[in-house]
Amino acid sequence: MTYRVRSAAWLLAALIGGTAALPATAQTAPPVKKIVVSQNDLPRFTYPLSGSASALVGADDATFKPLLTQVRANLDLVLSGYEIKDRATLRQLTELKLNLEDLAGDNQTALATLATLRDLQDKPDAKLTTGLSEEAILKARVQIGASSGPAYEQAVLKNYSDTVNALPWNVVQDIVKEQEAHLEIASAELITGSIKRNLDPIAAHSGTLDQDSAATLVGARHAILVTLPLKAQLSSTLKTYIAAHNVVKPDIWAARDVTLTSDQKLTPVLIGIWDSGVDTALYPHQLYTDPHPGAHSPHGLAYDLHGDISTSDLEPITDAQRKHYPDLLTLFQGLDDLDNQVDSADAKQMRSLAANTPSDQLAVTLKELDYFGNYMHGTHVAGIAVRGNPAARLVVARFNDNIPNLPFAPSPEWANKFAGNFEAMGDYFRTHNVRVVNMSWGDTVAEFEESLAKTTSEKDPVARKKLAMEIYQNWRNGVVTAMKSAPNTLFVAAAGNSDSNAGFEEDVPASLHLPNLLVVGAVNQAGDETSFTSYGDTVVVDADGYRVESYVPGGTRMKESGTSMASPNVANLAGKLFALDPSLTPEQVIALIKQGADASADGRRHLINPKATVALLPKQ
Repeated sequence: MTYRVRSAAWLLAALIGGTAALPATAQTAPPVKKIVVSQNDLPRFTYPLSGSASALVGADDATFKPLLTQVRANLDLVLSGYEIKDRATLRQLTELKLNLEDLAGDNQTALATLATLRDLQDKPDAKLTTGLSEEAILKARVQIGASSGPAYEQAVLKNYSDTVNALPWNVVQDIVKEQEAHLEIASAELITGSIKRNLDPIAAHSGTLDQDSAATLVGARHAILVTLPLKAQLSSTLKTYIAAHNVVKPDIWAARDVTLTSDQKLTPVLIGIWDSGVDTALYPHQLYTDPHPGAHSPHGLAYDLHGDISTSDLEPITDAQRKHYPDLLTLFQGLDDLDNQVDSADAKQMRSLAANTPSDQLAVTLKELDYFGNYMHGTHVAGIAVRGNPAARLVVARFNDNIPNLPFAPSPEWANKFAGNFEAMGDYFRTHNVRVVNMSWGDTVAEFEESLAKTTSEKDPVARKKLAMEIYQNWRNGVVTAMKSAPNTLFVAAAGNSDSNAGFEEDVPASLHLPNLLVVGAVNQAGDETSFTSYGDTVVVDADGYRVESYVPGGTRMKESGTSMASPNVANLAGKLFALDPSLTPEQVIALIKQGADASADGRRHLINPKATVALLPKQ
């Protein structure tokens, strides 16, 4: 997922406990350990597949074993031949190792691997909750000497209950609620539907799986064979724990917020939403209108999927899609409600869908959720960016960043065309004096590789990587040029939702070092680090990215979570600073936001404090 909101795109990862990114290369390890400082230093593997991934995930052990053997051999090669400096990548590889050992019945070895996985966690809630069900299962196997039957199930339940009930609620409440929600809707049909949606297109085009897909398939099989048979006991334990402790953390953000009023001495400030498009009809009084728009919309610039000019501020949809849109909104809200233990009608609808829909139809629904998640994204971001600022004027910079799900194969020429479009956006921001631009998206080489795997017949992962890097470099150059060409514009970017280092992934724009760029991580309503937020040396402040309410196209208000929501909260603050003092430079605004932020005791978080930051401005 390239837009930074948590929605259907991460559902499979949630259901199977994470997708390990199995690195990539030739078939032999280097003679001396190779130092790995970015995702692109990792090797690439490929796995032949004669049928579909969705058929293989449910096949008998003998049919699935060759894939397990290949994946294990390549994993051992990477762990022995590469010195990986990134803890997130080590966590992904260790989780894959754990799944392989569990499926092989290596219980004691798996317990040791689980301990290593916990040691690799950085966030407090992850350290306490990683692998709790897995640990209960592995210990029960050792205690009972079996992996099925009433005695085994009772042992799992006791092990799990004892551990869960000892957890500190104030630390783990968000992640425990999410884990229970994912267990509640998990089913073989839903997991298989996700595989059909995400992996079957890769196998259909090339007759192979790439490294990430193979790791995902292993995780899916583990979930179906090991976790789902115990779903009722595990979910019941979490529900009981939640019911006994369900005190919601206080919301710190309302007390910190600043609302400007029209009777203040404000200067109109243009705020660009570089995103998937905006339903500008929702913001009639906070909208910029260009008196000389040329071929574009008077509210900004827009490009379609192929990079051609569009006059629509929001991506056009068909009558059939428009008719189905309200049903998809129900499912989006249902997912969010489930994650937060809200027993709403929307949550019931989501439960019913997961429980009663065959995998073929679920695959279609997941595709629709992906599409509409992108469709809604920019409008939701825009509402956050202009909240409480009557001087704000929205500028639309629309493009489709859903790289992994392109319906055609990306090419260097296509990326170069978009690079030119991005440069045109930079020119527009400069010449129209757009002071703030929000960028709640990001792109990596790996995403272009995934797109190529789904759309080409190229079997060689090294060849795909080479082409993906060429595409990525053209794309990256366009983004960098756009930002450099508008030095008087502050660009605010989302860190990402993969709980990883943006620099290691070479995520653009989150990994970039530019004087007019500010990258934002996500915390929850109490200011605690979210489980999903990415990090790195460019991520210098954090903002509310948890259940943030805003508009979606059509005018419905919804709560969504992600660094996509944290970033426009910072853009919002920057816009207010420029409205109060238009003489400020982007560098000065960054300094004010950093100076006003509150550092956590452990130094991991720097929470924006709009009131404190605005108070730093000279009195007028």
